[in-house]
Amino acid sequence: MMEAMSQNNPNPKEELYAVVVGLVQGVGFRYFVVEKALPLGLHGYVRNDSSGDVEVVAQGTRPALEHLLALLRQGPSAAQVQDVRVTWREPTEHVSGFHVRW
Repeated sequence: MMEAMSQNNPNPKEELYAVVVGLVQGVGFRYFVVEKALPLGLHGYVRNDSSGDVEVVAQGTRPALEHLLALLRQGPSAAQVQDVRVTWREPTEHVSGFHVRW
């Protein structure tokens, strides 16, 4: 695991933690995120927050994560994204696949 995160790796894994604010629950947002993250080769999860926001934890290369971030700012057609609060960090846990968490 540490080898994968060494400086010798040309594409080190990073983690994007994002909180999407707006009309983002009840509009298919979580499934939109899964649908967009999988082809990008990302691992992680998306879940609704009790505040009405959607929380996204995605792990992968910076270019793939930035692509997902651009998609989060758009959201699916029924969503109204007001803001995306972003934190970049080193992966906090090993996550396989990309899925909806409850």
